[in-house]
Amino acid sequence: MRIPDWILYSAVVAALVIWSLRLRENADAPPAPPPPDEVEGALLGPITPFDPAVTVNAPDIPFQPSSGTAFSISRDGYWVTARHVVEGCRRPAILVGGGRAVAADVRLASRADIAVLLTRGGPDAVPVLATHELRSGQRGFHPGFPQAQAGEVASRLLGRETLQVRGRGQRDEPVLAWAEVGRTDGLGGTLAGLSGAPVLDRQGRAIGVTIAESPRRGRIYTTAPDTFGPAIRGVQKADEPLTRRFITVDNYGLVADDLRRELRVAQVVCLAV
Repeated sequence: MRIPDWILYSAVVAALVIWSLRLRENADAPPAPPPPDEVEGALLGPITPFDPAVTVNAPDIPFQPSSGTAFSISRDGYWVTARHVVEGCRRPAILVGGGRAVAADVRLASRADIAVLLTRGGPDAVPVLATHELRSGQRGFHPGFPQAQAGEVASRLLGRETLQVRGRGQRDEPVLAWAEVGRTDGLGGTLAGLSGAPVLDRQGRAIGVTIAESPRRGRIYTTAPDTFGPAIRGVQKADEPLTRRFITVDNYGLVADDLRRELRVAQVVCLAV
């Protein structure tokens, strides 16, 4: 029996379509970023002498060992933390789990509450955006180790301020002020131990270092791009893998857990004074 021509033509067309689909290059676009927050305002302007000021008294007493947070900025073993976490410590170390710690060398920034730690190799980096157009009201996320326990905080950017440190390490430092809007369930009281944590934007990029809190005002202070950028310039390499996961108020705890599990955010301690 002779097969009808239309069946043969249909079979040929179907084969050509399947063949062309297999050859087609995958050109899927990356996911679109989340829409801007409704409360985001104007771009933050440059530092001025009229920025509000907050004073912190740092008594000139011997260094007391404490713990803080650090985050990786290069697989070559470069980490960032707050200067006051490790200043005066002879043997700072990164906790890597299982009761183990990796000793680190320290480089202190001269005019900012920033320190760079060096270890022999490290995990993938937290992506860094040292020069960033900031908007008042934008969200920030702070994953770390408040009270020496895994935890995180969400915040909104209020604006620029000047941190006036009086006493040990006296200086005037430009900072960003954030309003705390959420934290880990069950985490009450002080955020001590969160110092040195990155403040992440919604694309998971570090735009500064968490350095202080004002519990009565419900504020968190981080370094400003003006000091953060110069302190880490030339450290992070272009081939460091970047996160493609956008952070929201619904998943920031899960993202923070992933960063700690991967040791991209780790606890820093002082082994000897």
